[in-house]
Amino acid sequence: MRNSTTFAAVVSLFATVFASAVPAADEFEQAPILYRSSTPDNVITELQSRLSKDPSLLTHDPEFGYLPSMLKALDVPVESQMLVFSKTSLQLRRIAPRTPRALYFNDDVYIGYCQNGDIMEVSVADPQLGAVFYSLEQEPTEQPKFKRAVDNCLICHSSSRTEGVPGHLARSLFVDAGGQPMYSAGSRVVDHKTPFKDRWGGWYVTGTHGDQTHLGNLVVKTREVPEPVKNPEGQNVRQLKDRFNVDKYLTPYSDIVALMIMEHQTLVHNRLTKANFATRQALHYEATMNKALGYDEGTPLDSTARRIKSAGDDLVEALLLVDEAPLTEPVAGTSGFAKKFASVGPYDSEGRSLRDLDFRTRMFKYPCSYLVYSAQFDGLPARMKEYVWQRMWDVLSGEDTSEEFAHLTEQDRQAIVEILRDTKPELPEYWSNSPKAAVSSVDDASQRPAGKS
Repeated sequence: MRNSTTFAAVVSLFATVFASAVPAADEFEQAPILYRSSTPDNVITELQSRLSKDPSLLTHDPEFGYLPSMLKALDVPVESQMLVFSKTSLQLRRIAPRTPRALYFNDDVYIGYCQNGDIMEVSVADPQLGAVFYSLEQEPTEQPKFKRAVDNCLICHSSSRTEGVPGHLARSLFVDAGGQPMYSAGSRVVDHKTPFKDRWGGWYVTGTHGDQTHLGNLVVKTREVPEPVKNPEGQNVRQLKDRFNVDKYLTPYSDIVALMIMEHQTLVHNRLTKANFATRQALHYEATMNKALGYDEGTPLDSTARRIKSAGDDLVEALLLVDEAPLTEPVAGTSGFAKKFASVGPYDSEGRSLRDLDFRTRMFKYPCSYLVYSAQFDGLPARMKEYVWQRMWDVLSGEDTSEEFAHLTEQDRQAIVEILRDTKPELPEYWSNSPKAAVSSVDDASQRPAGKS
């Protein structure tokens, strides 16, 4: 019989030593993540492999460099263009209200372009490493090559703002006439939970939104941010040609719908990375403890289940848009992004899709993130994926009636289940065959030996 007191003391000692040896900011540099030394496998590495066989996939445009052909090669819609004029990225000297930085995205990748920039900046959602950063030189060459960046980008893209993992980030702050952020006036990370009124400081925004107000299109021309902030000329802006030369960009828009979808997506990407890392780290720690204590391989620790549950619950809340900031009036974009986004599917037997948009009271007609179809979701460790599907089933089947999911009506839940049944073949069997959720082996304390912590 094991001495549970001794076991707990040993576990506590190991945990203390492990924590002291690994600074929080560098935890993902240790096994099993090995962020810098691991070889990425994502849409950029795939494109680079294709380029080695056919360099003509990327052609150089005299005005925009490799941007147009890169968007085409990666299937990134030009309609996703968003324009940010705050000096908050790598090529800050290129950025100002008259020369904003352009961003484009799809489900897997974000591309940053500056007028006359030396490079294009790329951030990709790698299934195993989270946000991985690359640059591509804008000078024409016979063999375009993406260069991975692992230092400068992580200063901003690996912190509490990104769930403590290498992640993606959208911020709202006040900006002066030169594009300099006025940090003394505060800033905030923006995702789908952020109130409408606090979004898009430092960004151009085109689209209509009724009487709702935001901070977009606002350039502060005084030394201090005036209180209260008034931005009437920044609201319901349909075109930007009176603010800068729009001919220097692929489209004249910075679409409000694209901005809102992107902000949702960055949160889910970061939560997916957190869920992946937490599971792998917990299982690695469990294996290390079992070996050190002479226990059988695979002997479970309660701490493993707790870590999977914590990160899994956070992910499910993001996927099901818990605490989404409500819309009080309809929102419409200008670039055609909404139509392009919704056309991707996949569709169920009734023609419904998780990409169907609402934009009257909320973003999605069926409040479940389309990123359940992403390579990053599919790349989650099996234990995490089992937990997430179980947790989603508990909520959507009606077994879990927690207040945090009260925004999901019975009709919402039924529709989401039906759409996923038709469009996600790898759903657990109980989604189709059982009216009630099965007991999760991840979170069932009765399935584990006593005395583990």
